[in-house]
Amino acid sequence: MAADSSFSLKFSTRFQLLYQGGENGATKKWDDSFRIRRSRLKFEGFAYSPKLEYKIELGLSNNDIGGVDPENNEANNIILDAVAKWEMLPGLQLWVGQTKLPSNRERVISSQKLQFVDRSLLNSRFNIDRDAGVQLHHEHSIGQVVLREIGSVSMGEGRNITINNIGGYDYTARLEVLPFGSFASEGDYVGSDLSREQTPKLSLAASFDYNDNATRAGGQLGNFLSEQRDLRTVFVDAMFKYKGFSSMVEYANKKAKNGPVVTLDEFDEVDEAFVTGQAFNAQAGYLFHNNWEIAGRFTNYEPTAITDRNDEQQYTLGLSKYIVGHSLKVQSDVTLEKEQGSKDFYQFRLQMELAL
Repeated sequence: MAADSSFSLKFSTRFQLLYQGGENGATKKWDDSFRIRRSRLKFEGFAYSPKLEYKIELGLSNNDIGGVDPENNEANNIILDAVAKWEMLPGLQLWVGQTKLPSNRERVISSQKLQFVDRSLLNSRFNIDRDAGVQLHHEHSIGQVVLREIGSVSMGEGRNITINNIGGYDYTARLEVLPFGSFASEGDYVGSDLSREQTPKLSLAASFDYNDNATRAGGQLGNFLSEQRDLRTVFVDAMFKYKGFSSMVEYANKKAKNGPVVTLDEFDEVDEAFVTGQAFNAQAGYLFHNNWEIAGRFTNYEPTAITDRNDEQQYTLGLSKYIVGHSLKVQSDVTLEKEQGSKDFYQFRLQMELAL
């Protein structure tokens, strides 16, 4: 904190060490790896006035940076968040910069605060991730009921793209209803019931995203394709917590106007296509008083048939030990993956999270 209270700065860092293994269906051998899944640096505070907050987050691991592409000026894309948040009126904030869009709950929950080792198949296929633009956040109450409305306009092509906008813009709207009041410690965006809510807490939400003339396979993510499509995505989700029990459900549906397929190869097989279809994810867990948690998750992914992608189902059983909440924990899970046209596949993961 500056001596004249003109600014504040909080610096934090965290990393995840991940072991992952599974049987190779072709060779019948055990394939595994041990790597740094995430490594982050985060800076946050306020500038000139407590009403003007900021957040900067950098991703340093290979998984965070991604490939070196012409659209990123052939440079490592390490900036995850760079956003200013101005409190215009009580309960009303204007966000400007690059950050997560107000999409599905699982994506907005920090990767530090997940109930499982990582997010679900629904999220990996349909989330709209981060983008650069403006967002308006409004929160108010009617009795004990809390209402939140969020709207955003962004570039539509993902984080820190340096070329000129190829298609149109992206428009996102989200509505959240908390009928029993706010969660303790913002627990509606935290995996597991670490606060052990003493009264039932529920959050119901829906988001709609329209990406005008999207040029990447997933909108803000994926390969840049040779043609554009208008993408429409609907998310519906809910979070419930009570005395150590927590559950979350999500549904996603993405469609492409004029069809998702862009090009076919010489054998009339799909060469380029947008990722469309629908998915459902449900998970629940119970946190014991010794801070061990057992949790289960089911995810069903149904891509649009014309894209020639395969249906998938995943069944996951997780076991976690929270030593210092989400700042120091060890998580493990076992997943059975069923993919159309392939043999069943088992995967084991073990991960440690350390945050300072």
